[in-house]
Amino acid sequence: MAERGETAPRRKALVTGAARPDGIGAAIARRLEAAGLEVVTLDIAPGCTFQADLTADELPPLHDIDVLASNAGLPTVFGGAHSMSLEKWKRDLDVNLTGSFRVIQACLRGMRERGFGRIVVISSFAALYGMPAQVAYSASKAGLLGMVKTIAAENAGRGVTANAILPGLVASAGVLAMPKEIIDAWQDRIPTGRMVATEEIAEAVAYFASEAAASTTGQELLIDGGQTLNPLSVTGSVVRSMPPQ
Repeated sequence: MAERGETAPRRKALVTGAARPDGIGAAIARRLEAAGLEVVTLDIAPGCTFQADLTADELPPLHDIDVLASNAGLPTVFGGAHSMSLEKWKRDLDVNLTGSFRVIQACLRGMRERGFGRIVVISSFAALYGMPAQVAYSASKAGLLGMVKTIAAENAGRGVTANAILPGLVASAGVLAMPKEIIDAWQDRIPTGRMVATEEIAEAVAYFASEAAASTTGQELLIDGGQTLNPLSVTGSVVRSMPPQ
């Protein structure tokens, strides 16, 4: 704690999976910088402060990280439970679950010593509801939720919080590059009528990372435009198409 008349030290944040300028990680980094944090980034791809494979490479020193936004993940391993190879299964869990754990562990010791830390993990709505043809992805994202709750419980008395954000369909460049008919079909299933913006995810991270969120820990926040709600009325019509009363 700073003495009277002294300026409090600037918090330092790490955002993983931030190499793509149009992705969730880059949006989080921009938002945390706007909040006044010193932000460093990490990705397997070039363009970040650190470049590393979270599954195998030695991690840079992370003992001075106060805020961790664990966003790095692998969303492109497809396969049903009856056909997915063990190699693909392991790759998904290694990146999405074990990679996230490695970074959290590297940051957590310093957070505990200083009595302050904010850990925000980007999971997925698939963690709660599954996703056909992505059994390993869904399992890895569900594993993050158990990890977050355990870390939250272990560190609640040490000034360290841990929370998870569960995005639905996000309007990132990778998704928007899909054929228009697929995008339209997906959007038709979202009650708000549009995909989630990367900035909306970043705004939630900024709250969990803030001083004001000191009593918010072990929580799961769905940001999916109502995608996991039942939008049908008893007459079979879609709620958002019903006329105002």
